[in-house]
Amino acid sequence: MTDGLSLQDRYAPHSVCFGCGPANAKGLRIKSIPRNGEVVAEWRPEPHHEAFPGVLNGGIIGALLDCHCNWTAAYHLMRQAGSDHVPSTVTAEYTIQMRRPTPTDGPVTLRAHVVESTADRAVVEGTLEAAGKTCATCRGTFVAVQPGHPAYHRWE
Repeated sequence: MTDGLSLQDRYAPHSVCFGCGPANAKGLRIKSIPRNGEVVAEWRPEPHHEAFPGVLNGGIIGALLDCHCNWTAAYHLMRQAGSDHVPSTVTAEYTIQMRRPTPTDGPVTLRAHVVESTADRAVVEGTLEAAGKTCATCRGTFVAVQPGHPAYHRWE
């Protein structure tokens, strides 16, 4: 990918997912971009994302990392299969560790990479950084769903 489009804009421009859907005007609208063996996104919090003044809400942190890691898995599975479209993937298991308060006075950077995979699932580790420090880490398992699953057509 060299055109600068995010994975979300390229593969799911009509998605309404709260965390990553380009078509959700009230969502977080993260933009995940493959770069140097990982997937990276920059996102800027707003005051309504705060838990208390100056600190990002933990639920928002979870949503950011969950969606970003899910896209990392989908992109990996697509490339592994030699496909030209990402599979619809969902979160099967997910843990997050809050390392320190996340300040809201500047952008946050999300980073993720696949650490294990099979044909239909990937284990992804990710971080959320702000002001040059890791504020949260995560690890999750993301699974490609089959026809009949409610999320099967969600990115079309």
